[in-house]
Amino acid sequence: MITPAGKECRYYYEDFHRGRNVQECRLIKQSAKTQHWKPNDCEHCPVPAILWANASEHLDLKARVTAGFIGLGRKVEVTAWCRKHDMRIDDPYVGCEQCRAEKPQLSDFLSPEDDQ
Repeated sequence: MITPAGKECRYYYEDFHRGRNVQECRLIKQSAKTQHWKPNDCEHCPVPAILWANASEHLDLKARVTAGFIGLGRKVEVTAWCRKHDMRIDDPYVGCEQCRAEKPQLSDFLSPEDDQ
């Protein structure tokens, strides 16, 4: 669904049909230690860019809204986890290092094979 910031995100949900007024981030809603989500938080949220860059089916994201310096401003902090290898992912844009090592590289397809 398209967020208020104009980005595609699978975790954003809105429903304005027949008088309803529902807007929520289902990813942040799952987190226990977070501030209340606001539609303006989508403006600087890294989750849509992470989902666009990394399409791994084993990627598990957790997000929370935190206050900025001295309580001014807000930001969305995201942590990533690989369910397949049960490990924390340092750079969610790139993904799990072990999952990448298991995939064949482009050079494997381009190199001449010595089957003779």
